[in-house]
Amino acid sequence: MDDSFKFSTDESLSTIITVIGIYITLIMVTRLNGKRSFSKISRFDIAMTVSIGSVLATVIVSKSMTLQYAILGLVIIYSLQMLVVAIRHWKPIQSLVDNKPTFLMKNGQLLRDNLKKCKVTESDVKAKLREANVIRLSEVKAIIFESTGDISILHGTDDKLIDDWIVDF
Repeated sequence: MDDSFKFSTDESLSTIITVIGIYITLIMVTRLNGKRSFSKISRFDIAMTVSIGSVLATVIVSKSMTLQYAILGLVIIYSLQMLVVAIRHWKPIQSLVDNKPTFLMKNGQLLRDNLKKCKVTESDVKAKLREANVIRLSEVKAIIFESTGDISILHGTDDKLIDDWIVDF
């Protein structure tokens, strides 16, 4: 019989203890790092989230990685994220880890080149307009593809202008 179907009480107990240990560690380092841990802020944060998932999966299913090394790996990943967040205000670091928002519509004009660049369809834009309860395109001041991948709709009456600070990117 193939060893992959073999059940061992010792290995099962080891897996249970490892999962509990890594789960507790994940909760602790996530609480220390704050809400940013699993946010969808930037490509750096996404890479960090994938790294955490990889460490968790590896320690749970692999006999070659011990709980201690997994804990060390998680602490290092979270420490790196905290370091990047701390130095993120520097422009070179910011441009390295953050995506820039992109106008999809500005001054009433749909920017088709930006739609292509962001891989957003007109159907996506229409769905977001409906979600924002926009009933007239004349109400739309701007549509922005955010650094998080979300689409924001800025709308209001014709006589209201968007403050420059809001769209200064």
